[in-house]
Amino acid sequence: MANIPAELVHLRDLARLRRVRDRIDREYAQPLNVEELACGVHMSGGHLSRQFKLAFGESPYSYLMTRRVERAMALLRRGDLSVTEVCFTVGCASLGTFSTRFTELVGVSPSVYRQEAAQATAGMPSCVARQVTRPVRTQSIRNEEAPTTEPDIA
Repeated sequence: MANIPAELVHLRDLARLRRVRDRIDREYAQPLNVEELACGVHMSGGHLSRQFKLAFGESPYSYLMTRRVERAMALLRRGDLSVTEVCFTVGCASLGTFSTRFTELVGVSPSVYRQEAAQATAGMPSCVARQVTRPVRTQSIRNEEAPTTEPDIA
């Protein structure tokens, strides 16, 4: 491994990070932790966290919570589940943590979102509703945190 060019190591690590991101996307409702995710791609937890944030602009935990909130938004729009049921359905173990993170990303509490979004997206196809109601703050956080690849010319 000592003679592997740095570029190949970087590409290998990116492939591993994509596998972690894909696993989070698939298993968002399951209990996931950084150490378990890291073990699955033969990295340490700290290295995975640092590299994931460099590659995707947010930590694995933040990415997981964003996926959970996006799924929660869809379930809340349906209107047939309570906020507590949605919280546990998307894999959160704490209603308080879920509500806090939801409010940070969406701008309103889950219960307010449930009331307002059901009315706002009535009659709208789910694929359109998902695009229209995607958390705006999430994207701006990603853009702010993502490292720039261009040299600083000042």
